[in-house]
Amino acid sequence: MGRKCHADVEDVLKELESFGDEKNVEGMARFGITSEAKVLGVPKPKLREIARRIGKNHELAIKLWESGTHEARILASMIAQPEKVDEKLMEKWVKDIDNWDLCDQCVMNLFWRTKFAYRKAVKWSQREEEFVKRAGFALMAKLAISDKRASDEN
Repeated sequence: MGRKCHADVEDVLKELESFGDEKNVEGMARFGITSEAKVLGVPKPKLREIARRIGKNHELAIKLWESGTHEARILASMIAQPEKVDEKLMEKWVKDIDNWDLCDQCVMNLFWRTKFAYRKAVKWSQREEEFVKRAGFALMAKLAISDKRASDEN
């Protein structure tokens, strides 16, 4: 898929900040969504709207992830191109995950669509790091539900 629009990382981060809401941040914290990173409190529907407008843009996704902002990382998982994701990138991103929301969003939006999904599901589920392990089991669940080409033996 090509790009739908040209987007600059600084412009996207400013846009995310404009949709941030401190009440949402407080609500997220009540549900265990906290982060060492900056959390803006941007609602998921707004993130999906921005992702649709941007389209697939792998280079921008990497820059958004590097910003360290919680919602920018979720947006990165929405606009990254699965066919351009390698194991090194998956390992880097999964190690950066520090809450269940980002973990589940990365799995549901991106990781399951990569050619490494089955291998990572098995390997990550055996790891000790909390959110790496969670990513492994979330991948198993997502693949079981969504990969219609897989046999029941997988």
